[in-house]
Amino acid sequence: MANMAQAVRMALHYAEENLGVTDIFGEDVGMPLGGVFTCTQGLETAWNAPLDERGIIGMAMGIAMGGGRPVAEIQFCDYIYNTIDLLKLAGNTHWSTNGDWAVPMVVRTPVGSGIRGSLYHSHSFDATMTHIPGWKVVMPSTPLDAYGLLMSACKETNPVMFLIPKALMRIKGEELIPGEPGDDKALSRLIDAPLGDRSAWKAQWPALEDAAIPLGVAKTVRAGSQVTVVSYGRTLPMCAAAAEKLAGEGVDAEVIDLRTLWPYDWEAIKASVEKTGRVLFVNEDTEVTNFGEHLVRRVVEELFFKLLAPPKLLAGKFLPGIGLADPLEAASVPQPADIERAIAQLAATQP
Repeated sequence: MANMAQAVRMALHYAEENLGVTDIFGEDVGMPLGGVFTCTQGLETAWNAPLDERGIIGMAMGIAMGGGRPVAEIQFCDYIYNTIDLLKLAGNTHWSTNGDWAVPMVVRTPVGSGIRGSLYHSHSFDATMTHIPGWKVVMPSTPLDAYGLLMSACKETNPVMFLIPKALMRIKGEELIPGEPGDDKALSRLIDAPLGDRSAWKAQWPALEDAAIPLGVAKTVRAGSQVTVVSYGRTLPMCAAAAEKLAGEGVDAEVIDLRTLWPYDWEAIKASVEKTGRVLFVNEDTEVTNFGEHLVRRVVEELFFKLLAPPKLLAGKFLPGIGLADPLEAASVPQPADIERAIAQLAATQP
C-alpha cells in the first residue's frame, strides 16, 4: 500500500496529466530532491522556487489569476505565517471582484508534531487557516483520502489549503489507491527516485484513476452509540485506535474523520451527536481559539437539548512551541492515553 507521500505524488501526477495543473513548485520541490518529504519526485511540472514563502504564495496567485492552475508548497507550515496578508487577498479576490476573478490555486504544507521537529517545525495551522475566509481547508488522515481530496482540490476554481500531517507521511494505507500495484516494492521501483545520481531517472507511473473525494464530506471511521469523537489529521488514527481499545471495556464510541475543515460536514456531526448525546473534539492545535471550540459552540447552540453531557475539547497546550525532547513533545499535544481517558470519562458522564 502507498504511504501518504506517495499518494500525494500520484495525485499530483494525475492532476498535471488530466486536471490542468500547470505548475508544481516550492523550495526543493523540483529535481533532484523532489520535496523534503519526496512528494514531488518525478513530476513533469515541478520546479524549485527561491527561499521565499511570500514569493511562493504571490507567484501562485499570479499564475492562477493569469489562467494557470498552480500547486504551491510551503515546506513547513511554521514558515507560512509571514504570508497571512497574501492568503487573505487570495481568499477574498473572488468575493471582492463580484465573481470576475477566480484564484484556482492549491497550497500544500506539512503541519503538526510527531517527528521531533522542535520549535520551528512542529506548529499546527488548522485554526489559523479556518480564520481566513474564501479558502477551502483540507487535512487528510490516510493515503487514500490524501489522494482523493487532493484531486478534488486541484479541480476547485478558488484556493484550497491542503494541510498534510507530517507524522503520517510515511504511514502506509490500508486501502489501495486505484491503479497502484498491490506490491509495495513494485510501487517504489516505479515512482521513488533512487539514491545518488538522479539525472537520468524518470518515474514510471501506474495507470492511475480519478478517485476524487468531494470536499466537505466527513467519513465515519467507526460506528458507535455512546459518544461521538470528531477528529482529523494526525490525531484521527489515535482516536480510532482508542475507540477500538475501549470497545473491549464496554465503551462504544463513534469516530468521525472530518477530512475537510472548511466547508465541514455539519450534518454528519449533528446526526452522530443526536444519536450518542456526547461529543469529544480532538486535534493537536493549541487549545485557545481552537477550531474545535467553534464546533463545541455550534453543538451547544443547536443541539443543547440532545446532549447527555457537556461537549469536550482535547487539544494542544497553549504554548509558544513544542520542545525537542520526546517527553516535552508528548506533554504538548494529545497522546493515545489522553484520548482514551477523555473518551472513557465522557462516556461515563451521566445527565
